Amino acid sequence: MADLNATQGSLLGFLHDGPLTGWDLIRRVEGGLSRFWNVTSSHVYRELRALEERGLIEAGDPGVRDRVPFSITGAGRREFRQWIRHPPAAEQIRFPLLVTLWFGRHLEPSQLAAFVDEARDEHAQRLDLYTSLRGHLEDDDPYHDAVIGFGVAYERAVVDWLDELRRGR
Repeated sequence: MADLNATQGSLLGFLHDGPLTGWDLIRRVEGGLSRFWNVTSSHVYRELRALEERGLIEAGDPGVRDRVPFSITGAGRREFRQWIRHPPAAEQIRFPLLVTLWFGRHLEPSQLAAFVDEARDEHAQRLDLYTSLRGHLEDDDPYHDAVIGFGVAYERAVVDWLDELRRGR
């Protein structure tokens, strides 16, 4: 079988806990991974179709609002075990403000300052969110808590960096 991509592997990981609809999967991502893993609803449904075609998941009977629950198959569990044992791909920082800063000389200083202030506010809100989540997730999974801990450390570092950038104006 062809290797799983990160989205497919992650969806199989979520399905290890039991059947979920595409909508449920999207909600799970939004509830924890959305800041660390970018996935759209159309991407989820496309990958669910691909996983089903490969026999790694199977669709159940439609439920409320015709939402179809998907269950992981034995083959899906085996593929997930192989996928999760491979080293993760290299990270790629996608931080649009850095692109704007790179070309900042082409902006009025007040406009660039407004972008930095807006980013600082957004990251401070995320820091507050992650801090409030830390140790309070319903599942008490130490690995989920570790990801949230990364979010706290990352947002704290970004807020500090933005504060330093603002002082240097």
